[in-house]
Amino acid sequence: MNEYKLELVARHRPEVLERILRVARHRGFTVTTMDMTLIETQVRLKFTVKSDRTLDLLVSQLEKLPDIFNIDRVLN
Repeated sequence: MNEYKLELVARHRPEVLERILRVARHRGFTVTTMDMTLIETQVRLKFTVKSDRTLDLLVSQLEKLPDIFNIDRVLN
């Protein structure tokens, strides 16, 4: 199983975190760690996921969410 790290910036709304987690779960990824920081009207999420699937599958789906501003892959 592969492990990937992502950092993203999103609008601070109650449903945003739920949507991100739902997309990860539906695409076959397991969130193993997560760190969230609130910055005024935005949140910065740093999280690690595991899956046998490629990270591109998750990133392409997260980019479609309207409240996501930026997604960065963190190289190990």
